[in-house]
Amino acid sequence: MQTIPAAMLSEKKAIISLGGSLVCPSEVDVAYLKNFREFIMKKLQEGWHFTIIVGGGMQARRYIEAGAEVMGAEITSDDKDWLGIHATRFNAHLVRTIFRSVAQPALIIDPEEDEIEDYNVIVAAGWKPGWSTDFVATKIASRLGAPLVFNLSNIAQVYTADPKKDPTATPVEKMLWADFRKMVGDEWVPGMNTPYDPIAARLASEHDMTVVVMNGIDLANLDKAFSGQEFVGTTLSAE
Repeated sequence: MQTIPAAMLSEKKAIISLGGSLVCPSEVDVAYLKNFREFIMKKLQEGWHFTIIVGGGMQARRYIEAGAEVMGAEITSDDKDWLGIHATRFNAHLVRTIFRSVAQPALIIDPEEDEIEDYNVIVAAGWKPGWSTDFVATKIASRLGAPLVFNLSNIAQVYTADPKKDPTATPVEKMLWADFRKMVGDEWVPGMNTPYDPIAARLASEHDMTVVVMNGIDLANLDKAFSGQEFVGTTLSAE
């Protein structure tokens, strides 16, 4: 197992890309949201500040699939992206609501221009066609000068290949951006389901960021990462 360097944790500012699969796997996971809120509130008491970017998850994929089924070849890539973007905003508004006592009132939907105020919790959602919430998380991390992004989803680690398709695939603790990008490619497809999307990976690589991919359901494991202890996950970095 691995640990996060103390220097990356010292400022106590965390960028979290929260997968929609955690918020609403098939229906809203109230039990998980209660636990997630408890975790964040505990960390706030320890002096942490959070920017949480929320994904669309199953809701986004269902709307994209429904639109494609009705429209067939007439549906455009932008149409699909906008359906996914609105799903992320719906999920993000729910997350902002459960943190309303400590969160910036307005969602961040433009990571370049929207004002980021001095609140303990900032919540963001999808931006515009062509960019996923992973990309928004990376954009905000770049804007704030944050070297580290926590990518929380329903997978524990990055594998050498898709384990659903390749029985020889094995999990890895650390992977270079160059190797990860060879695996996921360079193209974003609406509704795409990868550990970190290709466009976001390219941006993170260009800015020498570190992304930690973890199973967000296991909040005890996440707590270990925040505390500088050994944790289960995959670290994506330039070196």
